[in-house]
Amino acid sequence: MSDGKVDGVTGGCQCGAVRYHSTMAPEGVHFCHCRMCQRAVGNVFAALAGVRKDTVTWSGTGRPTFYASSSVAERGFCAQCGTPLTFAYPDSDWMSVTIGSLDDPEAVVPEVHCGVESRLSWLHVQDGLPEEYTDPKSDRLRDMVSHQVYF
Repeated sequence: MSDGKVDGVTGGCQCGAVRYHSTMAPEGVHFCHCRMCQRAVGNVFAALAGVRKDTVTWSGTGRPTFYASSSVAERGFCAQCGTPLTFAYPDSDWMSVTIGSLDDPEAVVPEVHCGVESRLSWLHVQDGLPEEYTDPKSDRLRDMVSHQVYF
């Protein structure tokens, strides 16, 4: 396993239509357990690595398609194969790429579990990482409107 120190990262979707390269070492590498991330990646949590938007270039035959999962966030994915690729606040200079979409996911090491108030009761991760709860009173989340449909 890598020590988590990289100069840049590359990645893409399963079918190869969407590729990306970031010239920076990811920061804020984390697991997010919030319900929105669970739904967006189709799993019990999302593994994400932060990069500045201006360090990312897209290549391949396609570009990511974006879905506004709430009034404050958007998710990028491949329209051809459905691979989840990104999470971002449109008004931020940062975005996160999904660790699973990296060509070398071992190159980054998660530092924290976020949104643990939504962690599934049967999921017991004992990796010693710090855990953070979502602050519903934060400026960004206070007025957020989710675009998810619940049944």
